[in-house]
Amino acid sequence: MERRTVSESRSVLVQWMGPSDANAAGFVHGGTVMKLCDEAAATAAIRHARSRVVTAAVDRMTFLQPVHVGDLLTLHASVNAVWRTSMEVGVRVLAESPMSGEVRHTNSAYITMVAVDEQGRPVAEMPGLRCESPEELRREREAQVRRANRLAEREELRRQREREDAPVQPA
Repeated sequence: MERRTVSESRSVLVQWMGPSDANAAGFVHGGTVMKLCDEAAATAAIRHARSRVVTAAVDRMTFLQPVHVGDLLTLHASVNAVWRTSMEVGVRVLAESPMSGEVRHTNSAYITMVAVDEQGRPVAEMPGLRCESPEELRREREAQVRRANRLAEREELRRQREREDAPVQPA
């Protein structure tokens, strides 16, 4: 299967934030931003896998600055790394004040997407990733570290549960 470049799947989603997106404090709900991140990530993942995808995990969602009603959000999503059936997609969120033109980096997220078939089962395999720049290579290396940390954490938690579930030996 031929590898696909990062640029082949890159996606951009632009959304104006209105009053219905706001919480009582007048800021845009974090959940609204999270939903948009998921949609941008899914678009990039579908473009890469050329199949349906589902969200498997949100590794990190960082809120750096508030998003205000009236801001124009631009979400940039690109595939960082690809494994057999899953991939990590990075999403960078920028908020622009249309009146002043000021642009702020408000959020970043790392979302793991899984490519699935028509029955919703993970695909047998999907195309690998071909990085073309030093930045893309750096992002892939960092994604590999995040994945290794996730897998190590899952294994450690499994071991702890096994120890806790083991029968107590009489003295």
